[in-house]
Amino acid sequence: MVEQRDILQTPIEYLKGVGPKRAEVLQKEFDIRTFDDLLHYFPYRHIDKSHVYHVTDIVEDGSYIQLRGRISGAQVVGQQRAKRLTAQFTDETGSIDLVWFNGIKWVQELLQKKQEYIIFGKPTVFNGRWNMTHPEMIDPYAQNESPVPMRFMPLYNTSDIAKKKTLDSKAIAKLTANLLPVVKEVIQETLPDDMLNNLKLMPLKEALANIHYPENNQQLSRAALRLKFDELFFTQLKMLLMKQINMQQIPGHRFGKVGDYFNTFYKNHLPFELTNAQKRVIKEIRADLGSGHQMNRLLQGDVGSGKTIIALFIMLIAKDNGFQACLMAPTEILATQHYEKISKQVAPLGLRVEFLSGSTKAAKRRQIHEGLRNGDVDILIGTHALIEDEVQFQNLGLVVIDEQHRFGVEQRAKLWRKNTTPPHVLVMTATPIPRTLAMTLYGDLDVSVIDELPQGRKPIVTKHLYEKDRAALFGFMQKQIEQGRQVFMVYPLIKESEKTDLLDLMAGYESIERAFPPPKYGIGVVHGKMKPEDKDFEMQRFSKNQSQILLSTTVIEVGIDVPNATVMVIENAERFGLSQLHQLRGRVGRGGNQSYCILMSKYELSSEGRKRLDAMVSTNDGFEIANFDLQLRGPGDIQGTQQSGMLDFKIADIVKDEKLVAYTRNLAAQVLDNDPGLRRPEHRRLAENVAKLFKGEVNWSVIS
Repeated sequence: MVEQRDILQTPIEYLKGVGPKRAEVLQKEFDIRTFDDLLHYFPYRHIDKSHVYHVTDIVEDGSYIQLRGRISGAQVVGQQRAKRLTAQFTDETGSIDLVWFNGIKWVQELLQKKQEYIIFGKPTVFNGRWNMTHPEMIDPYAQNESPVPMRFMPLYNTSDIAKKKTLDSKAIAKLTANLLPVVKEVIQETLPDDMLNNLKLMPLKEALANIHYPENNQQLSRAALRLKFDELFFTQLKMLLMKQINMQQIPGHRFGKVGDYFNTFYKNHLPFELTNAQKRVIKEIRADLGSGHQMNRLLQGDVGSGKTIIALFIMLIAKDNGFQACLMAPTEILATQHYEKISKQVAPLGLRVEFLSGSTKAAKRRQIHEGLRNGDVDILIGTHALIEDEVQFQNLGLVVIDEQHRFGVEQRAKLWRKNTTPPHVLVMTATPIPRTLAMTLYGDLDVSVIDELPQGRKPIVTKHLYEKDRAALFGFMQKQIEQGRQVFMVYPLIKESEKTDLLDLMAGYESIERAFPPPKYGIGVVHGKMKPEDKDFEMQRFSKNQSQILLSTTVIEVGIDVPNATVMVIENAERFGLSQLHQLRGRVGRGGNQSYCILMSKYELSSEGRKRLDAMVSTNDGFEIANFDLQLRGPGDIQGTQQSGMLDFKIADIVKDEKLVAYTRNLAAQVLDNDPGLRRPEHRRLAENVAKLFKGEVNWSVIS
């Protein structure tokens, strides 16, 4: 007897209607390799084919409908590539034109065979008449050979390549129709019976059948709810279990004291008063460090909220307890800035801080490696060069990762493995994460939030201007420069592209040079294709106010800190994402002077583009911006989660299903509170399903 799991894991080529060639397309285009993969390839929509309409029922709402009637005439119009077949379809209430551009000969033969048809498609208006392009033609007297009911027709996402290989939505629907009778009875339930009954959830085998071929809308809704529940509940259960495993099984260095380095810096060298939010976060982290368990904490804070000083305090605690610390940043510019700031701040303490990146010279690199191994280097700051195998520490106790979503999980894990006992991990992000996303993506981490800006910070004034306002913009920039201030100008491209009308950086430079002629004004240029030393030279000039205007691409998005800069001009702002715009805005407003963000755009904006710019003008609150961004874009790319695969939900949507996210999180926590190891007999199904989720995975929980 074939086991259940063997049937579901059967290679897809053995399904009726597939074969080796189609299997190759399914694998390459949709990552469908097994029966189970196809079973979980859900339709994005269903069309109601249970009702036949009349021509007079047609309304212009974009809906697919079915009509029953006769063909009253057909003719081929045009020649060569412009050739098309048109036919007049009539029922007792009126007529509609049918149009085919492809398969004309086959359709002509079909129209000769029968007189009455059911047609199915989406009506549109052309030249004042209803028409339907490439309708599906159904013989009303033909026997339905489908093994499942076809009252609601599923529509599946496909691709141009798949369509060319005869795998359009209709073909995929036929394959799922062939699949369901084969697998339905071997689908195993994942939830306990009590949970199913108490929550009135549809059994899994029924849900998987009805998500493809429901009997009615009610069954479709119930099936979708059950499958969304499973995705969210088991994600939360897995996250909380990972956190539990981390607490119970992964030891941590006990930082038992706060000593001279911390206290001396706090009393004598702290350049400003900490906010209450910063003090609270340091207290939370200190509790982690003294617990004997590995710290695994996410630090959220809006741009300019003071995350770096917290990281420094924690690194000083590591030093007080005899450990080394490192800080990894995603770009050389940001890493360099961290190095310069931190090395200057700790200079009175006599600590050795080193910088390591891909551009570090070989001789200097050897010195750093030796200093790390013998313990002479106290703090190492750098880019992804820190994860290279030859970088070995004597006693690494703390890893700080800035803008952590820019690093892959495996990259971050390499730092974690640089000590026998894993170091404490603090991951930081300046992109505020909406609650539902944090709950889902970072459910295995403890989260600290800096929800307060330093004293004296004035809200940044944000304005949306058009090209007609450029003269006024230049006048405003001139006044700011005359007051001793500086200006960032950010462009989306380096050189003009034939495919776009974006104001590119080089054209922008020529325009700025005419309006602000040297040597009266200093103008700098920074972009990602420059050599690191050239970028550093321009940034140093700007930092020292030797140049008053810095033209840049988005290389300055994260971390550049020039307190004297009060104006951020973003050209073609409609081409940037909300998160990027908010990050760029955070480059100004870092001193005590009133600062401004000017969003320049063309007049013709998409609806989404206008909403983004309106949101930027309406609020400086990073969490409001992040929530709006999540609603506009979805979770796929707001934190790089699409590439990580961590939010690869097939049906759940953490924006639309926000209440279900919170509910499943609470339910998963209750289950684990009552049965921490899922060892009770009634939780056997839960334990088995979570084990499948863990199967083949490294436990990255400590750094994800």
